[in-house]
Amino acid sequence: MRTRHKPWAKEKLAQFPQYVIQDPVSHKGSWAEVFHNENPLHIEVGTGKGSFITGMAKAHPDINYIGIELSESVIVAALDKIVEEELPNIKLMNLNAADLEECFAKGDVDRVYLNFSDPWPKTRHEKRRLTYKDFLKIYENILPDKGEIHFKTDNQGLFEYSLSSLSRYGMTLTFVSLDLHNSDFEGNIMTEYEKKFSERGQRIYRLEAHFN
Repeated sequence: MRTRHKPWAKEKLAQFPQYVIQDPVSHKGSWAEVFHNENPLHIEVGTGKGSFITGMAKAHPDINYIGIELSESVIVAALDKIVEEELPNIKLMNLNAADLEECFAKGDVDRVYLNFSDPWPKTRHEKRRLTYKDFLKIYENILPDKGEIHFKTDNQGLFEYSLSSLSRYGMTLTFVSLDLHNSDFEGNIMTEYEKKFSERGQRIYRLEAHFN
């Protein structure tokens, strides 16, 4: 679904520097100073309207979270949630996933979440998929050794592609669910898309994997 352009979004993001990181490159290698603690840092690439990242921050106050989203018109909805909750362990970044290495050094990030990413189904768009090998290399370069990726989608084709892509890259799959909501997995926090799709009866796929 096309997002309605919000011309005021950029100005609003600038009004909340306590939640929206204005110059992420300057914090590379020193994210503990941003959060004023040494807690683990988890990021969600493609945070959308923020339901997942906000829910995770509430459920795990001893972990720091950053929601990363390219669209200003989308990320302002996540900002509204964070402002309402006043959570100290969550920030937002308006950033392209391809630029993550400019903002994070090796080991800065402890876990990457990819939730309901654009499937880019056409073969010629494979390089845009967030589980394509070039993106996996980026994640590897900001995670510690054996750093983890957690991935959820409703798209069977993207899930099958991702299983193959991660395996070819040499990652170890530690959890795979072909029907998450009918499994015994505990502690699931839903995204906006996940709630909508599951209410329609669509199957949700999930995996966890780590680099070797």
